[in-house]
Amino acid sequence: MADLLDRLGMAHPIIQAPMAGVSTPALAAAVSEAGALGSIAAGSAPAAALARQIAEVRARTVRPFNVNLFCHRQPAPDPAGDAAWLAHLQPFFAQFGAQPPATLAEPYPSFADNEELLRLLLDARPPVISFHFGLPPAAALTALRATGAVLLACATTLAEARQAEAAGIDAVVAQGAEAGGHRGVFHPELGDAGLGTLPLTRLLVRELGVRVIAAGGIMDGAGIAAVRRLGAAAAQLGTAFVACPESAADAAYRARLLSLDQPPTVISSVLSGRPARGFLTRLVQEVDTPGRAAVAAYPRAYEAARALITVAKAQGEADFAVQWAGQGAPLARALPAAELVRALVAELQAAGG
Repeated sequence: MADLLDRLGMAHPIIQAPMAGVSTPALAAAVSEAGALGSIAAGSAPAAALARQIAEVRARTVRPFNVNLFCHRQPAPDPAGDAAWLAHLQPFFAQFGAQPPATLAEPYPSFADNEELLRLLLDARPPVISFHFGLPPAAALTALRATGAVLLACATTLAEARQAEAAGIDAVVAQGAEAGGHRGVFHPELGDAGLGTLPLTRLLVRELGVRVIAAGGIMDGAGIAAVRRLGAAAAQLGTAFVACPESAADAAYRARLLSLDQPPTVISSVLSGRPARGFLTRLVQEVDTPGRAAVAAYPRAYEAARALITVAKAQGEADFAVQWAGQGAPLARALPAAELVRALVAELQAAGG
């Protein structure tokens, strides 16, 4: 285990998950400065925006950090399907005196076919690079590996993990069904095995020849100690860091995360076109109804959801929102990132980890 932590420049076996829309350079830098590994998420960011994020992290810390990339397959055009989904959303827009978009465009490319983003990374040379929703082409992996970066990839099944290992990935993030947001399923159209963090971690530790990082539902040092006992080299935590003041979460999101009577988390595809776990907001509850039209493909569906959220917020409706959260959400606490890392380390040590 120590070899991976040494390569990653980590004093503690803790990785802050790269949460697109919530992670910030300030959060990543604070986590890395505290001896863990901070992450920023390229997600939907164009190359110029990601370049600014990388520069800001480096202005705040000299320690290693992670840049996460989406490697989803771009969907085929489906004007009829998009129109049916927009028709389903029309009454919800009407509640706020608005109309849905006339069409849905591709909001952002996949790293799998984004030469501009690849050139940026080859020039910026971030110390750690991770992949979500699959793997980039072999040529891109070879080029990134030549920069000296440590390469991580998310997997939700043994088959996905074996693909990552065969591609030369340095460590696999075993992301269980407890995780918040979009899990890194390679081919969601084929279904989701729904493996939990503990069985998935143990399975990958037993079967792979590379290190495993456990993710999903881990919120405190006791959880980190548990996955370490299963053989994980480190734990990746996302929801645990959302309430940190350095994150980009808005006030309503933070309040819900810290509420004593928070709603349950549910998995739904209506926000983005891919199944993702978040709080049961009014948007999810009312839009994801039996017999609804098929959701537009990911990531085009995100365009419709964002437009609806924007008009709802303009009318003062905060419960039409994206609030990703894992099953461990009730364990959240509002601490500055460095203080949270220190608390996690103390809890890990108390648990014998």
